[in-house]
Amino acid sequence: MTAGDAPLVSVVTVSYGSAAVLAGFLASIAEASSDRPDVVVVDNKPGDADGVEELTVQYGARYLPMPQNAGYGHAMDAGAATVPESVQWIVISNPDIVLSPGSIDAMVASTADASDVGAVGPVVLTTEGEVYPSARAIPSLRTGVGHALLANIWPQNPWSRSYRQESEAPPRSRDAGWLSGSCLLVRRTAFESIGGFDPGYFMYFEDVDLGYRLGQAGWRNIYTPDATVTHSGAHSTNENSAIMIRAHHKSAYRFLASKYHKWWLWPVRAGLRVGLGVRGWFLGRRGLNR
Repeated sequence: MTAGDAPLVSVVTVSYGSAAVLAGFLASIAEASSDRPDVVVVDNKPGDADGVEELTVQYGARYLPMPQNAGYGHAMDAGAATVPESVQWIVISNPDIVLSPGSIDAMVASTADASDVGAVGPVVLTTEGEVYPSARAIPSLRTGVGHALLANIWPQNPWSRSYRQESEAPPRSRDAGWLSGSCLLVRRTAFESIGGFDPGYFMYFEDVDLGYRLGQAGWRNIYTPDATVTHSGAHSTNENSAIMIRAHHKSAYRFLASKYHKWWLWPVRAGLRVGLGVRGWFLGRRGLNR
């Protein structure tokens, strides 16, 4: 790409007191894409004096402060709405990600012969180099309940393995129900055709919902081992683990209730509300008492 060319790729990230990790993320973009992408940092905690705005300017990105913290999906939608008209692909990423060299190019290249691909997910590595199960099946009642009940006491139970789709080693290219919102590439036309993220999810399950709605609209979610990123973890939520556990269960109910929305399924929704509410309360209390 020559100087002055309009970008085909934009990168959007959301900060919430993320200065400690943001520099590493922004620095990794240059070698991840040959497109010189447009970069937007949406700040859900502006005025925090943590240096996010200064870092954004330092790395040549655009800074978008939000008037209030309305959640991750809402902030992503706001950032995506500002990308140039030339952009065909949007990288949606947490700020605590480090993109490997060529990773954005590899994700774009994986769609070369597949015009029906709406989203692409890379291999997500932990800081220890382990593969995180970032391309999963859409949760059903069977896998969802089995995973919820047993994941903490029997991690390798068949329901969790089916949901996480962990059976493939090493990772291979495949379709997935949804891709982790920690880092994925979305086709702009696909993203806009379904209205982006549902802002009704304040935190958690917004990526599950996005993948599900893309699939319902006829778009594919694919996972490619040709691109890798490293995720350092949920830095912005560590201090409020009990609150986050309850938020996770609330979002899980919202998603499953919307999936099983037919009127005759009201007993299912009632059972889910009670079960997830009790589980969220119990795990939240256990976290507080540690």
